[in-house]
Amino acid sequence: MKIQVLQENLSKALSVCSRFTSSKVQLPVLANILLKTNKNKLQLSATNLETSIAISIGAKVIKEGDITIPARVITEVVANLGPGQIELEAEKETLNIKTSNFESSVSGLNSSEFPSIPTEAGIDNFKLISREILDALSSVLFAVSVDETRPVLTGVLMIIGKEILTMVSTDGFRLSQKKIKIQGVKEEKKLILPKGVLIELSRVAESEYIGFSYKKSDNQLILSSDDSILSSRIIEGEFPDFERIIPKDTRIKIRLDRNDLLRSIKLAGVFARDSANVVKFIISKNTLEIAAESNQSGKQKNMVDAKVDNDLSDLFTIAFNYRFVEDFLNAVKGENISLEFSDPNAPALFLDEKDSNFLHIIMPVKLQG
Repeated sequence: MKIQVLQENLSKALSVCSRFTSSKVQLPVLANILLKTNKNKLQLSATNLETSIAISIGAKVIKEGDITIPARVITEVVANLGPGQIELEAEKETLNIKTSNFESSVSGLNSSEFPSIPTEAGIDNFKLISREILDALSSVLFAVSVDETRPVLTGVLMIIGKEILTMVSTDGFRLSQKKIKIQGVKEEKKLILPKGVLIELSRVAESEYIGFSYKKSDNQLILSSDDSILSSRIIEGEFPDFERIIPKDTRIKIRLDRNDLLRSIKLAGVFARDSANVVKFIISKNTLEIAAESNQSGKQKNMVDAKVDNDLSDLFTIAFNYRFVEDFLNAVKGENISLEFSDPNAPALFLDEKDSNFLHIIMPVKLQG
């Protein structure tokens, strides 16, 4: 193999691919990036056997060929070269890297040891508008669980219907649901995708559309965006019946300004950090009071103007983990939000009044006494 590429393009592609490599001792080639010529392009591929990526960049191909090179070495070398043309030449298991004032030889491995990964979109591909799918991901990824003992909660449930794609995430304490319109779906299905590959999708998606293709035989989803092909295993298992915990009837509804509540939550968080992150919401006729206290730092309360739909004869008090509320507020796009409650110990609805397709639920913290 002998090619010429631009340092800027190669460095960017290597940086992305390096995040998909693995340092598993039993398979040293997984720590490598596969470089392979493809007509007038250079294709870079990496995998950790759970997820993979293939990126194509423009290149002047002088001689066809392929080789795998340790990701850390080549990524760092190329990143520290100046902008401009780089010549790459593979001889057996060595890659020679040359510029006008630099020369290096890097030891690699034969490409025959590299696992087979998808390098093109599937035939049952349907497309989504990138802006819409990335916006939807920002509404659900923050609520994905980090508890590896419950694998199904470490991903996002995708319910792919004929006209609607529903995304759901939960960590057992909160739940996010976002719906977007779709078309071109031939078969309805439910899939659980790992959080990691969806984060990577949001990083590499630069085209107007993102393609989705499901390979049932390999239990694998393929995501395509311009010259990038992402693939991921599907998390196996049964996602919780989330619909049964969505409140159907609420007796208290309040409307308020998102920024006002966010400032109040941040203030309360100064004290709540020392007391299990707990903040109290105390609702009266026209006001929401946010209160927090700490044995170490002291206490605070902050009043937020609110429109309360119900005539409250008594104060209604409910408590939450302030970090969960803050995460929701950071995901909201509109200026106004509404909160709905039925009982101090029942799930509460947190809604963006600008987006009827976004629903968030937070479980309250039980107060002592």
